[in-house]
Amino acid sequence: MELVTRRFILRDFEDGDTAAFEAYHNDPRSQEFYGSEQANPEHARELIGLFKAWAAEQPRLNYQLAIILRGSPQVLVGCCGLRCANAEAGTAELGIELAPEYWGRYAYAVEVMQALAMFGFDTLELHTIYGGTVSANSRIARLVEALGATAITRPAPDWMSNKGWTQVEWRMTRQQWIERARTGRITC
Repeated sequence: MELVTRRFILRDFEDGDTAAFEAYHNDPRSQEFYGSEQANPEHARELIGLFKAWAAEQPRLNYQLAIILRGSPQVLVGCCGLRCANAEAGTAELGIELAPEYWGRYAYAVEVMQALAMFGFDTLELHTIYGGTVSANSRIARLVEALGATAITRPAPDWMSNKGWTQVEWRMTRQQWIERARTGRITC
């Protein structure tokens, strides 16, 4: 599986991605908005195994992809995905994480999210894409606003509440996506 954008290749994880994924995933800056179960150093390795298993499933329901800088095939920028397995029919959860050194750089996350949304709505024929984050994650809030998604605050799990945060769920429908494309505010 491979999607290509102006600056990135979004592809299935390969063995050579493991060290870079573990390095950025275990960086304390990356773990800031995760619960304690995800802060375990082995968690990153377990995730790579899960992503590879998903890629082999037939039919494939989850697409968790490595974000690779075009022209630099060894540079892992982060990971992203659309996960349909535990979602209602016609919907998928979109997730994205960038290595901390790429945060805030040249709309990288916008470009990746747009490619995933286009894949979800056009290829997978989804009617809704959604995601979630903590209220303190202002980077994601700006990102989903740029895509025209609707944000809703939900009750938070204990680990979020203990930090004074709420859970923010965002949703974007196919119609919202079409409207953004019609007005020319979507580019990949």
